[in-house]
Amino acid sequence: MTRFEVVRDPLWDNIRLDPEALAVVDTPAVQRLRYVRQLGHAFLVYPGATHSRFEHALGAYHLARRALSQLEDAADVRLDAADRVRLKLAALLHDIGHYPFSHSLEEAGLPHHEELAARQLADGELAQRLAELGAPAHELLPLIQCRAREPLGGLVSGSVDVDKLDYLSRDAWMCGVPYGVIDVDRLLTSLTVAPGPDGHPTLAIHEKGLAALESLLFAKYQMYRNVYWHHAVRSATSMFKRLVRRAIAAGGIRPDAVAVATDDGLIHELLQRDATGLARGLRERRLAKRALDLSATALPADTPAWSADDPDLLERVEDRLARDIGLAPGELFLDFPAKAAMLALDLPLVKRDGSVTQLGGVEAAAHLGLPRVAAELYRSARRLRVFVLGEARVDAKRVVELVMMPREAVQALVSGER
Repeated sequence: MTRFEVVRDPLWDNIRLDPEALAVVDTPAVQRLRYVRQLGHAFLVYPGATHSRFEHALGAYHLARRALSQLEDAADVRLDAADRVRLKLAALLHDIGHYPFSHSLEEAGLPHHEELAARQLADGELAQRLAELGAPAHELLPLIQCRAREPLGGLVSGSVDVDKLDYLSRDAWMCGVPYGVIDVDRLLTSLTVAPGPDGHPTLAIHEKGLAALESLLFAKYQMYRNVYWHHAVRSATSMFKRLVRRAIAAGGIRPDAVAVATDDGLIHELLQRDATGLARGLRERRLAKRALDLSATALPADTPAWSADDPDLLERVEDRLARDIGLAPGELFLDFPAKAAMLALDLPLVKRDGSVTQLGGVEAAAHLGLPRVAAELYRSARRLRVFVLGEARVDAKRVVELVMMPREAVQALVSGER
C-alpha cells in the first residue's frame, strides 16, 4: 500500500505528501526552511507575513503534483515514475539554498540562492535520501537553476512556474492584501506541451488560459508595488544589507555560515556583535525614514543598473551622500530596486486552431493587453528612495543626477576621494 500523509494548509487546504516528499521533508536541510520567513522584513509592515519558506515549498510541491496530474490526464505528456518524482522533488526543493530574510542578502552581494542549492542537495541526510529515491542532486539542479532542457522544466522555473503561482497567492493571503489574486485553477488546466522556438517540446499554455495568465502578471505587478517594494520594507532591507555587509567585512560572520542560518539565528549573531546599532534598530522597528521618494516615472526611462546590482559601489555612494549632509557612514541608504523581467513572458501559446506562436516581446502584446503597457507599469512600481537615520535634508536633484550617471563615472567620482 502506498504511504502518504496530508498536511493542512491555509491556502490550498489539503496538501498530499507522497512517499518521495515524506522521505525528505524531515531532513535538517528542509526543516531549516521552517525558520526562514518567506518575506523577510515584510512582517514589520504586514504582521501576518510570518509564513516560511517551508510552507511555500509544500505549496509549490502541491501545485506541481496537480499540474503533472492534469497534463497526464489530458494525454499531453507521458511520464515514467522516475521523471514524475524528480519534477515533484525539484518543486519541493527549489528554495533549499535560500538565505534568511528573503532576497536581501543576494542584493548585498552574496551568491544567488539557486547557486547555493548544490551545497544543500549534495551533502548530509538530504543527499542520502535523494540518492535512495533515485533523484540525486545533479538531476535536480538543472531544474532548480533553470538550465533543464526538458519539456516540463518550465513547471519548476519558467514564466508560469509553480513557484510564482504559490508565492504570489500565499504572500497576498498572509499579508491580508487583495492584490495577488490569480486564477490558479484555470492556469493549471490550460497548461500543455508544444514546440518551443528551437522545435523542442516545452511547457505551453492554451489560448483559453490567456485571461488567467494576465491575472498572474497583474498580481505580480501589484505585489511588487504594494508589498515587496513598500517603503518600510525597503528601509528595513537597506539597513539589514548594510548590517550584514559590515559584519562580514569585520570578520564577525562568514558568508558560508550565513547561507545555512535561520532568520532568528542570524539576527541573534548580529545582535551580539553589532557596533552599528542597526540590528537593535531592526529588532525594535526603529527604521530609517524617507528623505526622498520619487517614482521612476519621473526619471528617464533608461536608468543605469549600478544602484541595484553593484552593492560595493552603492555603499560608497551612500557614504559620500551621508557625509555631504552631515551624517555618519551607515546612516544613509540609497534604494532603487530593479527587476527588469518582472512582467516578461517566454512560452508557447497554442491557439484554438492548433497553431503555435511564442508568447514573448511583441507577440505577447498581440494576445494580451498588459504586455503592451508593461514598461510603464514596471516604471510605476519602482521608487527611488533615500532613507536616513536622524534628521537630514537630501538634494533630490543631486541624487537623481548621481543615479543617472554611468557606472564608470560614478566609480571615478567616489574613487577620487580616496
